[in-house]
Amino acid sequence: MTARRIIAALRDGRTPSKSDLTWFAQGLSDGSVTDAQAGAFAMAVLLKGIGEEGRVALTLAMRDSGRVLTWDLPGPVLDKHSTGGVGDCVSLVLAPALAACGAYVPMISGRGLGHTGGTLDKMEAIPGVSTQVSEGAFRQLVREAGCAIVSASADIAPADRRLYAIRDVTATVESLDLITASILSKKLAAGLQGLVLDVKCGSGAFMKSQGDAAALARALVSTANASGCPTEAVLSDMSQPLASSLGNALEVAASMRVLCGQERGRLGELSIALGAGLLLQGGLVKSVEAGAEAMEQALTSGRAAEHFGRMVALMGGPVRFTDDWQRFLPEATVIREVVADRSGVIAAIDGEALGLAVVDLGGGRKVEGDAIDPAVGLTDVLRLGQRVEAGQAIARVHAAREGSADAAVRAVQAAVTITDAAEATPGPLILERITG
Repeated sequence: MTARRIIAALRDGRTPSKSDLTWFAQGLSDGSVTDAQAGAFAMAVLLKGIGEEGRVALTLAMRDSGRVLTWDLPGPVLDKHSTGGVGDCVSLVLAPALAACGAYVPMISGRGLGHTGGTLDKMEAIPGVSTQVSEGAFRQLVREAGCAIVSASADIAPADRRLYAIRDVTATVESLDLITASILSKKLAAGLQGLVLDVKCGSGAFMKSQGDAAALARALVSTANASGCPTEAVLSDMSQPLASSLGNALEVAASMRVLCGQERGRLGELSIALGAGLLLQGGLVKSVEAGAEAMEQALTSGRAAEHFGRMVALMGGPVRFTDDWQRFLPEATVIREVVADRSGVIAAIDGEALGLAVVDLGGGRKVEGDAIDPAVGLTDVLRLGQRVEAGQAIARVHAAREGSADAAVRAVQAAVTITDAAEATPGPLILERITG
């Protein structure tokens, strides 16, 4: 068995066998497959595809290239994955709410990618919190807090880590087969008993069209279920930011307002919708409606906030963070209003442009290794369909310097379209549910 033979089969339109893909994934993990061979493999998969059977085999091969966790807990082990958007801090709300309902959530998350924020960067905006933990600490977190939001260790799906880095520089990130295997290999390595996928579409998502998002969702759901993990997907709208805040500490604040019962909004609505399906998958409720009610009670009762506070303390953060969270979060030194240049209705928002404005403020990375300023970003971003008057604030910029604040103001004004339309009704948040 050689990498060359496997690549040649792909090139000629033949799907490699399960043993071929297992061998190749192990070669990615131990280095016996070269970067050139990995790049050729990725390009061949992008151009020729490997079909559903091949996706399942590749997913399991990459999962099994490293450590696969098992759990002995008195409740179901559940998780979610989002394909990424702006103002999307659902994980910070969903994980502790699920824990408050009796689930256990070992959430292995990532950092910011492109214009979208990273869950790990948001957690680390809380002073003292470290998302890099040992397996023993990870298990303790899950058992004691009911949830843990941490970074992947080096032995979780190492084949995917290697292949992803090569895809990033070989223009093969867009392969549906490779996206599916990449996402699911890491999630399945966490030993899940249920998974929900939040697949976003719209101006602030990687997938701009609902058709493309639905195709990805179907591939993910069918592959995950065939791999033995009960999974469903929710297609959600990202034609505007999910929360009205973008930026790491600012999104933590938005999450805390939902967890503490001060707000609900689209962030709370989506968190409840995702959690309801997961609780049904885990056998904790009898219907999606009962799941939504349980999630609602977890938030309104304060039990979800208690689980979040317990997790933060165990990860090195303030012991009583949820009691006075505003005191702990970093604040920007420059706050500037972005005002409407005309009267009318907010008809469109370029979410990707808003995300990139936050990156330019220092709230994301332009190259790997960039330091992040957790305090910068945007708040009070108005929603689609809202009527505004000329000179009215449509958002606020939080910046470290006057010059970067000026640039962000211009970027936000360019990203928001105001028209004379009598009204502009935003579409539904939940576009479709896709089940196995």
